[in-house]
Amino acid sequence: MVQFLLKPIKVFTGKTSPLVTFVVILILGILGFYSLHSPSSTSTSRQASRFRHVFLSSSSNSTISDYLRALTMHPHLAGTKPASETTRYVLNHFNNLGLRTRTASYNALLSYPVRSSLSAHFSDGSTSDFILAEPGRYGPEGVVPPYHAYSPSGSARARAVFVNHGREEDYRALAALGVNVSGCVAVARSGGGLSRGAVVETAEKYGLAAVLVFTDGDTWREGFERGHVMRGGIGDPLSPGWGGVNGGESLGLEDSEVLKRFPKIPSLPLSSEIAERVLCSLGGGPVPSEWRSTLKSSSIRNVGPGPTLLNFSYQGEKKVATIENVFAVIKGMEEPDRYVLLGNHRDAWTYGAVDPSSGTAVLLDIARRYSLLLRSGWTPRRTIILCSWDAEEFGMIGSTEWVEQNLVNLGSKAVAYLNVDCAVQGRGFFAGSTPQLDNLLLEVTKEIKDPDTEGTTIYKNWAAAGGNSNIQRLSRVDSDFAPFVHHAGVPSVDVYYGRDFPVYHTAFDSYSWMTVSGDPFFQRHVAVAGIWGLLALRLADDSIIPFNYLSYADQLQVYNNILSNLLDERISLHPLTISIQEFASAAKEADDESKTLRSQEASDRFLDMKKRALNDRLMLAEKGFLDAAGLRGRKWFKHLVFGPPSDHESKLDFFPGIADSMSRAIKMSEKERLVAIQHEIWRVARAIHRAASALRGEVT
Repeated sequence: MVQFLLKPIKVFTGKTSPLVTFVVILILGILGFYSLHSPSSTSTSRQASRFRHVFLSSSSNSTISDYLRALTMHPHLAGTKPASETTRYVLNHFNNLGLRTRTASYNALLSYPVRSSLSAHFSDGSTSDFILAEPGRYGPEGVVPPYHAYSPSGSARARAVFVNHGREEDYRALAALGVNVSGCVAVARSGGGLSRGAVVETAEKYGLAAVLVFTDGDTWREGFERGHVMRGGIGDPLSPGWGGVNGGESLGLEDSEVLKRFPKIPSLPLSSEIAERVLCSLGGGPVPSEWRSTLKSSSIRNVGPGPTLLNFSYQGEKKVATIENVFAVIKGMEEPDRYVLLGNHRDAWTYGAVDPSSGTAVLLDIARRYSLLLRSGWTPRRTIILCSWDAEEFGMIGSTEWVEQNLVNLGSKAVAYLNVDCAVQGRGFFAGSTPQLDNLLLEVTKEIKDPDTEGTTIYKNWAAAGGNSNIQRLSRVDSDFAPFVHHAGVPSVDVYYGRDFPVYHTAFDSYSWMTVSGDPFFQRHVAVAGIWGLLALRLADDSIIPFNYLSYADQLQVYNNILSNLLDERISLHPLTISIQEFASAAKEADDESKTLRSQEASDRFLDMKKRALNDRLMLAEKGFLDAAGLRGRKWFKHLVFGPPSDHESKLDFFPGIADSMSRAIKMSEKERLVAIQHEIWRVARAIHRAASALRGEVT
C-alpha cells in the first residue's frame, strides 16, 4: 500500500496542493504507526514459542507409521527402478503439502552383484554348498543378493582362517600362534572399531586371497549384512572433489585416482549361521582367550588355517547410474539467504525400515507439521531446506556430490546441517554434534517427552546417564553429515534412538521388525521428530543463531590435555595451548555480545544490523577449522579438528592430521618424527587462530 501511495509524489514537481500535503501526512502517519507498533523481540519470541508448541502438539504416531509402511513396501537400492519409485513418493509428498520442491541429479559409479557362490570341503570328506541369501530359495522377492559393493570380481580355493575382527592386533595374535594366513580365505566378524572396507584392506595387506565377513549375533542368524568396501574417502569415485553432474568431468575407470578407491581382493558378507559352521570345523591353533570372551558361540575353538577348504567365487559389475536428491524449500522471510538444512538418505540395501526409512518417515512428518505451521501464519526467519539424499549406502554419494557442487554457497550461507539416518534402532537416545550446538541440543531435549519413561523428558534420563558428556563428535564418515563437516565446515548435529540393531543391512530390516521390536508404538519416532524439528525451528527463527562456542573451547582444551599425556616432551604443545586460549577469549566475547543483543527488546535497523553481523561471525567460525590443503595424502578432508584418522586403529578421534603424523612417525627417524608431529600441531594451532579471528570478525 505504501508503494502505491508513493507513486503520486511526482506531483511535487509542480505547485504543492492540499491533496498532496494530505497524502504525505497520511504516509508519515502510517509509517509512524508501524514503527511504534512493530513487533518487539519479546512478542516475536512469544510467537515463535507458540509455533513450537503447535509443532509439538501436531505429532502423530499413526501418521509416521503409515509413512514407514509405504516406504518399505519394496526394496529400494540406489540406481534401481524401485528406488526411483521411492523418489517419486517423497517428491509427491512434498508437493502435496504445497512446499516448493526441486531435485538434483548426478551420474555416479555404483556397484551390483552378478553371481556368487561358496562351498566348503570338510576334513571328513563331506561338502556343503551354501545358499547365499536370506530364507527362501532365492531370497526375498526383489532383495539384492548379499554382496559388498565395489568388491572386485574374483575366486579363491583355499583354506579358511579365522581372523577375529581383522585388526592389526588380531593378525599379530595369529602370528604369535605361528599361523601363516597368506593365501587363505579370511573369515572375520564385524565390529572391533573397523569399517568393512578397513577389514578387507588389512586382509589384503597380509596376503589373504579373499575375505568373508559375518555379524556375530545370537538372533537373526540367517541375515547377511550388505555394505560397501570402497576406501579412501566418500562420494562418487569418478568425480572426486566436484559434483558429478550430467555433461561434467568424469574420470575413467582405469584412472589411478579411481583404482585406489577399490580393494584388490574379493569379499562377501556371510550369515552368522554359515560362518559358525565353517569356524567350528577349523583345526590349528586355539582361539586366543581375549577373542573367545566376546564370541557368541562357544563351539568355535580353533583359528585354522583349515583343514576346511573354501571354494569362493564372486562376480560383480560397476556401472554409472543416475541418482537423485529431493529437496523441499521453505523460504525465510527476514534472512532468505541463510539456510538451515535437515537431511536423511532415502536409499536402502533392502526394505530399510530402520536404515534409513525410519528417518525418512520422520522427515516426511516434519514436512507435514511445517506445512501446518505455514497455514497458521508462520514463516521462518531463515530458509529451511528438507533434504532427501540418494546413494548414501554406496559411500554418502548423493550428499557429497551436492555439497561439492554447492560448496561456495554452503560456505557462506549454511547455518547448520541436522542429520538423521536411522531415526530408531531401539532403546536409548544418542546424539553427536559439533560443539557449538551442544547447548541447543540439551535445551531442546528438555522439551521432548521421554518415549520410554512416563512423566519425564529425554533430557532428564540423558543427563542422568552423563548428559552433554555423552554427546559424540562427528569425526566418523558413516552418514551424510560427513561432507558437511569434513569438507564444507558446516556446524552439524546427528541424532538417533538405539545404538545398533540385529537386522542391520539384512532382508529382515522390515516394517514388521520395526512394529514388533524396534518401536511398536512409534513413540521413539515421535521423539526424534520433536528433537529434529525443534532444532531446526530454533536455528531458523531465533534472531541470534543459538551457537555457544564456549563448549567448543572446552572441548579443544580436553583434546589438548589428552595430547599432553601422549606426546614426547620434546614436542611442544605451546602453539596449540595459546591458540585455544585465544579461541576461548573470542568465544566469551561472542557469548557476552549475544546476551547483550538479546536483552535489547526494541527492534530497529541498527540492532538488526548488529545481530546480522554477529550471526555472520557465528556461522563462519567453523570454517576457520578448515585447511585448504586438506589432510596429508587425503586432501578432500579439510577439517583439522574433526575427521577420520588414516590409521584405522588410531586411538585419537580428533585432530586427524596430528593422529596421522603420529602413525606415520613410526617409520621415520627420530628427528623426522619430531618435525612431522610438530608441523601438524602448528597447522591445528593456525586453524584454531583462524576460527577465533572469524568469531571476532577481525583482520589480524
